[in-house]
Amino acid sequence: MTRLLLGVTLERICKAVLLLCLLHFVIIMILYFDVYAQHLDFFSRFNARNATRAHPFSNSSRPNGTVPSYGPAGAEAPSPSTKPSTNQSVTEKPLQPCQETPPGLGPPRCLLYHSRQELQVTMTLTMCPVGIALPSPLTVGRLLIEFSSPMSMERVQRENPDVRQGGKYTPPDCLPRQKVAILIPFRHREHHLKYWLHYLHPILRRQKVAYGIYIINQVRGAGARGWRGWGGQADIVEFALQFGEDTFNRAKLLNVGFMEALKDDEEYDCFIFSDVDLIPMDDRNLYRCYEQPRHFAVGMDKFGFRLPYAGYFGGVSGLSKSQFLKINGFPNEYWGWGGEDDDIFNRISLNGMKVSRPDIRIGRYRMIKHERDKHNEPNPQRFTKIQNTKMTMKRDGISSLQYRLVEISRQPMYTNITVEIGRPPPRLARG
Repeated sequence: MTRLLLGVTLERICKAVLLLCLLHFVIIMILYFDVYAQHLDFFSRFNARNATRAHPFSNSSRPNGTVPSYGPAGAEAPSPSTKPSTNQSVTEKPLQPCQETPPGLGPPRCLLYHSRQELQVTMTLTMCPVGIALPSPLTVGRLLIEFSSPMSMERVQRENPDVRQGGKYTPPDCLPRQKVAILIPFRHREHHLKYWLHYLHPILRRQKVAYGIYIINQVRGAGARGWRGWGGQADIVEFALQFGEDTFNRAKLLNVGFMEALKDDEEYDCFIFSDVDLIPMDDRNLYRCYEQPRHFAVGMDKFGFRLPYAGYFGGVSGLSKSQFLKINGFPNEYWGWGGEDDDIFNRISLNGMKVSRPDIRIGRYRMIKHERDKHNEPNPQRFTKIQNTKMTMKRDGISSLQYRLVEISRQPMYTNITVEIGRPPPRLARG
């Protein structure tokens, strides 16, 4: 009797499961056909609407009705008003050969698009990848950096055909998350600059950074040209130059670079400050701004690839526009070598921010060996000034900046900003 009841129960359970399966199948089929009908209705309405107007990228003035290319510079712009001829046939053009580019950098501007679908996909850009979690597919990691082979500016230009006049670049295949101005304090370092541009342009392009490179060149002025301050105006007067005779002032030159870069393009929201003799050894060290001020040059070869001390902020650093203004920029009174980096670190800490750094294995740099420049001797007052950052940072910085703009020259691989920034106090100038 028990076995009979058990068998009847199992039979009823099986029938119930079978009915549930059939019901589930029927519901799925209803939903499937409903969605399919909606798709058919959408495409029928879409095609009917498009049939009444010419496609905006059609251009009967082009031979054979081909779609215009948006890759090479100077390509003909599409005409939305003309209609394609139905009697013309589409003839595909072969791909144009690309100029010489460094390994790992594709030639996106050499492609010609031959179909409406390809053009639409190309014009739908996504955000550029960034960070360790979402890296650029073009980065390669550890790099071989050497300075033994000769370098010329012609070679740098040949290797970077996509860089625009003034040393500017924007990724063509994605939307950049930041616009970065890279500022280099400069005087008598033409040889180093060639190597820096040779390595950094390809690195930045692989990182898919939208950037501009600015060289802030210090000269000595003998004459009068109106002082430029934060938001000030200049009275232009004849100006005679004596190159490189005054004491070097790295931090003040970077303040000048910040101001002039914003005048050139107010959309810059990230600023990276780099010495011209430092080359990153890993392209995963991303040149962008972070939630906290960034110190990129964690391990230089001259320090045994180690951070010399916890408060070190020298070599290569980055701050967003808001972070830079929050600390009143960099100090203007550090004439000669040393001290300004520690002052900047103090400003960051005193304003409630912390310095972020990449992993020591990624933040490695090679330095181009050189002798210390003339008129860049160690600053004897640097230790006293560092101790007084809290008292001086409100009045000494971007708010008190004064300089004379001599010339702005847009070279193929960079923008050169020549300035005269004054002289150190007489007591310091005498040493």
